[in-house]
Amino acid sequence: MSETSIMEPEVKVTESAARQIVRLKQENSIPESHGLRVGVKGGGCSGLTYTLGFDAEPKPADSVIEHNGVKLFVDAKSLFYLMGTELDFTDGLNGRGFTFNNPNAAKTCGCGSSFGV
Repeated sequence: MSETSIMEPEVKVTESAARQIVRLKQENSIPESHGLRVGVKGGGCSGLTYTLGFDAEPKPADSVIEHNGVKLFVDAKSLFYLMGTELDFTDGLNGRGFTFNNPNAAKTCGCGSSFGV
């Protein structure tokens, strides 16, 4: 008997974040087929900043990740920094917005939008 291994997605999306992404697509008339581009770029008070935006299709070198009904496009450089990250959406006392729970971040800033490794 052979064992089947189920691969965990490199980047996960919580149910709360998935609902918010679907809502944003609907409110902005973004076609359902578009994916959410998740990335990392230099900048911010901790050295690297997260980026989010919708794209019609992946670029040739992108990883396409589907989790909780959401399609993510992640370039190879960003994936290196985002492996194991969970994208969440919070609506609490500390503010409202997407948050990144990144196990690779050695330090983060107070606003939560930048990190360092």
